[in-house]
Amino acid sequence: SGLLGIALAYMLGQKIQLNRGEWSVVVIIGICQNALYLAFNFIAMQWIEAGLAAIIASLLPLVVAVVCWFFLGEKTGFTGILGLVAGFGGVLVIMLDKLSGSSASLGMTLCLIGLAGLAAATLYVGRMMSRNKNVLMIVGLQMIVGCIILFPFSLIFENWNIEWSTSFILAFLYTTLVPGLLGTLIWFYLVRRVGPVRAATFHFLNPFFGVLVAALILSEPLSVMDGIGVTIIMAGILLVQMSRRQIANSD
Repeated sequence: SGLLGIALAYMLGQKIQLNRGEWSVVVIIGICQNALYLAFNFIAMQWIEAGLAAIIASLLPLVVAVVCWFFLGEKTGFTGILGLVAGFGGVLVIMLDKLSGSSASLGMTLCLIGLAGLAAATLYVGRMMSRNKNVLMIVGLQMIVGCIILFPFSLIFENWNIEWSTSFILAFLYTTLVPGLLGTLIWFYLVRRVGPVRAATFHFLNPFFGVLVAALILSEPLSVMDGIGVTIIMAGILLVQMSRRQIANSD
């Protein structure tokens, strides 16, 4: 994903034009978003269910809002707080009935560390995107940073045995192109356009889309609770967007 992103960026006329401070931010984003968040979540799901990992990851908007409020002075009004709580409540409605009740402290700890990494990356993305417009180039570079960090660990803890199949190749291509490159690019643009808090609220939708994809591809049934949950989530996202606009207008 990183190499492809850089190649496409060059084709679009984007250059690697970063000062020392911007390079530092790219490195931090690469470490936090790829080496911490993605890697730790993949590892954690050896011990905990994907649903529990999704619930923990959905705390991102709340964490980002708290950090922005106390450390950056960006306040979230009552409507926004209500929206954040509603969004997370919607996630719980969707996911709680899908958990078997088993959990492992190590897996949950890794997910929480990954969550902290993603929150930090989100804030640094907002800082970086306000200064540099070469979004696709930055997306590719931070992925390369994550690769460099994780590669030595993969040599130590993983092996090179791959069971090649059509399913594996399709899954690899999909992961590389859609969530890897396209998803990250949209995420960076969204943070630049609406800010970290408003962008982070869309993470509330991740569990629902996971359930929806499982229904479409794996024929897993959708329940009434899924519909109720996504309705609550959409209402929460709307409240947060309205709250941030109200604060901007009052300023």
